[in-house]
Amino acid sequence: LSAAGQGSERSGARTVPPGAERRERGAMRGPGLGLGLGLLLGAAWVACGQNETEPIVLEGKCLVVCDSNPTSDPTGTALGISVRSGSAKVAFSAIRSTNHEPSEMSNRTMIIYFDQVLVNIGSNFDSERSTFIAPRKGIYSFNFHVVKVSLMLNGWPVISAFAGDQDVTREAASNGVLIQMEKGDRAYLKLERGNLMGGWKYSTFSGFLVFPL
Repeated sequence: LSAAGQGSERSGARTVPPGAERRERGAMRGPGLGLGLGLLLGAAWVACGQNETEPIVLEGKCLVVCDSNPTSDPTGTALGISVRSGSAKVAFSAIRSTNHEPSEMSNRTMIIYFDQVLVNIGSNFDSERSTFIAPRKGIYSFNFHVVKVSLMLNGWPVISAFAGDQDVTREAASNGVLIQMEKGDRAYLKLERGNLMGGWKYSTFSGFLVFPL
């Protein structure tokens, strides 16, 4: 064969149809490109999943911890109730600004009456009877500063306070307690024993709802 023929034969051995080489290169790049797109789509799906779940988790915490106006049932048993909501605000504080008169104890109930109410949020403290009536089931906190008395719950003594100053006109004591109460339960202060020396002036009685049940 001539040199030209040999050259033509060599050239003919490498000759490929138009576009075949581009398709071959594209086929070689195809798996790598597909893998890259798969990774990108997977990362986007994970990010999307995180964006969808994180607000749900935060919302759940907010309903339990910091929702000040929960959409719960009126009984207050649903998860998410807050003591800051309007229906759960319960607190009172009463003081004795004058001395007791003998006639005030003539009914022999020995209940300590308070003539000045400083706070009565929820209007659950009956000032005429000096008795707190629980508006709902819950844990309540009470404290008092008086002389020789007991905190009564539905007629039963819960805690007492005594004092032993030699000058009986200065006898005084304080106490406090947490009590679980049902709706309609009553709490008041009652003289346990002793007399009314000192007149009970400056005595105080306070309480509030810690949280509903």
